[in-house]
Amino acid sequence: MKTKDLIHLGVPDGGEAMQLAHEFIREFIATGNDGAVLGNDIFHIVADPSAFFDDALRAPLARALYRPAFTPRAELAPWRQWGTDLEAEAVKQMANACALPVAVAGALMPDAHVGYGLPIGGVLATENAVIPYAVGVDIACRMKLSVYDRKANIIPGQRDRLANIIESETRFGIGAEFKERRDHDVMDDDWTVSPVTKHLRDKAWKQLGTSGSGNHFVEFGAFTVVDDALGFPPGEYLALLSHSGSRGTGAQVCDVYSRRAMARRSNLPKELKHLAWLTLDEADGQEFQRHPHRHGRTIRPRRSVRPLRSQTR
Repeated sequence: MKTKDLIHLGVPDGGEAMQLAHEFIREFIATGNDGAVLGNDIFHIVADPSAFFDDALRAPLARALYRPAFTPRAELAPWRQWGTDLEAEAVKQMANACALPVAVAGALMPDAHVGYGLPIGGVLATENAVIPYAVGVDIACRMKLSVYDRKANIIPGQRDRLANIIESETRFGIGAEFKERRDHDVMDDDWTVSPVTKHLRDKAWKQLGTSGSGNHFVEFGAFTVVDDALGFPPGEYLALLSHSGSRGTGAQVCDVYSRRAMARRSNLPKELKHLAWLTLDEADGQEFQRHPHRHGRTIRPRRSVRPLRSQTR
């Protein structure tokens, strides 16, 4: 029986189900079954996969074929919106996300705008599941503010020096990387948790500490402290604000695991396909959760400028 015959019987073209269908055929014949009834046997497995879950011979194919109809929550998971006049499509995306059966709660920030599945500026809590595209291609994307033990009034006279510090300690642009690799504890983590991260470790190391392109930035400025709640005296201090992401490694990790999630949740409506999830009971979900590039790295100016306090958001 050829692939075109299996497609005619209802086996999806390509992917795990087709591979297991061919394996089933080989096992079916090898165990002495009548090849004349093979087509009819596969037809019944396709028609009702769950009926064969306890059949040792047929269960692998049956489980690969099983795709229950998408059943949204009876009621949306509770979510709250901050801000008004937000993009209508972004609000709709948040509501769609809260309809997922794994959704627990959500929040929409004032800067929300349309994303892939989950809106940018959207937050979604899930139960025993991870949504690769909701985590996003910028794994560990964050804003970080570092306040230094220098008064802000040094900025006008040291603009060139401060600009040189930024230019020497980071790189901007698509594909930007350092010729001399930077050191950070994240590179000592276990990058062998999956073939994906093992393959990308070298790429991540080359781009460690770079800023990339798009809306990523690094800039010095003045930070005003109004009381001693932060642990140092009120006043205006030199500060460094950075917006960093995970660069090419994060994008590739997201792509690989999103494709796997979408293959498992192929029954999701088109508008929800980027919200496909992996459960933490699955090997892929566990691998994604342990991804070592979840950390970020903010550039560190020369030691002559000592940070008083850093705050990551």
